Amino acid sequence: MSSSPGLVPDLARFFAPQAVALVGATDDTTRFGGRLLRQMLKFGFSGRILPVNPKRNELQGMPCYATVADLPEAPDHAGIVVPADKVLPVLRECHARGIPFATVFTAGFSETGTPEGRAMQAAITGFARESGLRVMGPNCYGLINYLDHFALTASSVLEPGTSRDGSIGVVSQSGGLGGINVMWRAMEAGLRINYATSSGNEADLDAIDFARYMIEAESTEVLLMALEAVRDGGKFARMAERAAELEKPIVVLKLGRTELGSRAAASHTGAMTGADDIFEAAARQFGVKRVNDSRELYETAIMLRGKRWPRGRRAASLSLSGGNVVQVADVGSQLGLEWPDYTAATQEQLSGLLPGYGKVSNPTDTTSLASGKPELFRRTLDIISRDENVDVMVPVFTVPRRAELEQGVQIARESAKPVALLLTGKCLDDPTLTVERIVADGVPAYRDTVTCLAAVRAAVDYREFLDHFHRQDSYPRPAGTDPQAARARIAEAGHATLTERDSKAVLRCYGLPVTAERLARNADEAVAHARAIGTPVALKIESPNIAHKTEAGAVRLNLSNEMEIRSAYEEIVTAARRYNAGATINGVLVQQMAPRGIEMMLGVATDPIFGPVVAVALGGIYVEVLRDIAYRIAPIDTAQAAIMLRELRAYKLLEGVRGRPRGDIDTLTDCIVRLSWLAHDLRDVINDIDVNPLLVFERGAVAVDALIVRR
Repeated sequence: MSSSPGLVPDLARFFAPQAVALVGATDDTTRFGGRLLRQMLKFGFSGRILPVNPKRNELQGMPCYATVADLPEAPDHAGIVVPADKVLPVLRECHARGIPFATVFTAGFSETGTPEGRAMQAAITGFARESGLRVMGPNCYGLINYLDHFALTASSVLEPGTSRDGSIGVVSQSGGLGGINVMWRAMEAGLRINYATSSGNEADLDAIDFARYMIEAESTEVLLMALEAVRDGGKFARMAERAAELEKPIVVLKLGRTELGSRAAASHTGAMTGADDIFEAAARQFGVKRVNDSRELYETAIMLRGKRWPRGRRAASLSLSGGNVVQVADVGSQLGLEWPDYTAATQEQLSGLLPGYGKVSNPTDTTSLASGKPELFRRTLDIISRDENVDVMVPVFTVPRRAELEQGVQIARESAKPVALLLTGKCLDDPTLTVERIVADGVPAYRDTVTCLAAVRAAVDYREFLDHFHRQDSYPRPAGTDPQAARARIAEAGHATLTERDSKAVLRCYGLPVTAERLARNADEAVAHARAIGTPVALKIESPNIAHKTEAGAVRLNLSNEMEIRSAYEEIVTAARRYNAGATINGVLVQQMAPRGIEMMLGVATDPIFGPVVAVALGGIYVEVLRDIAYRIAPIDTAQAAIMLRELRAYKLLEGVRGRPRGDIDTLTDCIVRLSWLAHDLRDVINDIDVNPLLVFERGAVAVDALIVRR
């Protein structure tokens, strides 16, 4: 039976085995195999452990076997610590013995960058696919199942007696980063983990496989991922969509943002990291929260667990410290949170508690009246939390007494709205009542303003994503698309790079608006076509060998009379031959001169990880100069297209500035959606599409130039 990388594997016996073999086991804890055995015993695994070592008959009071073939039963899982050249033979023995899962800790494979290392890893991959034996690693740090107290890892931070009610999953390709920076630090912060894995080089099973298992686990509330590479964009998207169906947030630290980081990641795991801006767009599109460091991973999880996400961006805060009120207001506004006025009903209730304040502002400074009066602070907080203008509360405590802080915790538990406590100092009369202890009791709590409000914003974003996700079961195909006609037109073109005319003909098959144009093979035809189309016109060279017509000097604009058109025709042909003497010249394109509009660029690129990607930016030369581009994985719907546009710094141009007319945003979003479907439907024949410029008018739009490159 062979394994298929397209199927979702059942990893129940991988994570919760009844019996485990440890090939390379020893009682020498200075060696990796010895530490693995020690930690498994220390963590309290209740199943059967089957050590394999030809030099020993007994280990830790357990029978030890010379080979895998000698095992008295077929265990569910085998851990392997042998030299790199012995790994594949041991895997063959595991398969022959009927073992379904193996974890290979040994290094020395593709991460070395050597042909020998890559070849040995490729052999593991091939054997796993052929045999059906599922393999974690090589070059990994193992797994921990806190619910069943099964640990197949040498991690030094593993502690016995850990709680079995964890709800945070951790998936990392790196053992050190995932085990220490994420898992251990998250537990120190008060979170409880249910599963943790380090997938290493991923010759077979990868991080997405382990993430999918954790997402399906009933105990999981939030999934944390530290990734150096995503090898299969479609698999990543399906995982994220399944998590959204179950309303389980995913927070990702994706390494390799910079060129140097990308090279370091590639040398660590032996895999390319992919284009960072494409991953960023994919994460946003599929509701995955991307963060910048490992601390932000678990700090975000504190706010996301429990499915208590704000219904909107309207926040309220109060503090006994005026400076903290100002800081909260500034940071929240910078992060896109709103501080609404309290309703008249709330103002009336507060006026009785805070006499002399007049209108109470939000965030609320209660310094002068509530200081030393915890009951007054609690009542104020309770009233504000019930305000219909407020979606989320962020009360700020500096150096509270225990009674005061516990009142805030109680309101956070009982409030119908999410509450994040911000404790900037410490509890005066109970130093054990810390942020970490409050988090461990299930209440979001933070020490720093930026961290707190960034987590609140992440929760707001996730709720907004879910609202859109649940409204849209699937991406609707726009009317008037004809994939068959588009394929036929590309096949007829015959060249790797389609001409502008052929490219626009393909766009027309998907309902995108293009300029009226005709091909002239001599000056007389150019004049006749101009009369038929209507002047003024533009003339452009048509050649499959000249993609950049302006660089060739083979474009003339705003031609109105016969003399101008004839002269331009000859000039264009001469310029084209000078630019590329061997170019095939089909003729000169006579094109309708479009009126002035907002120049936009629509594009499609084929990403090696995620496939066809649609892009939008300000058009003309600005796309290369400003690098103000929004991406999405094709296909998308109108809501996603609208979000793309709002991500652009140039979006204000579409809204109309300094007396200029507003652009037709509805038509532009429709064009983006149609182009995304063209890229999706013809992903096997199209590599790139460049529509630049697409002129957007007050009403309507038109593609003035286009280029399609075949795969």
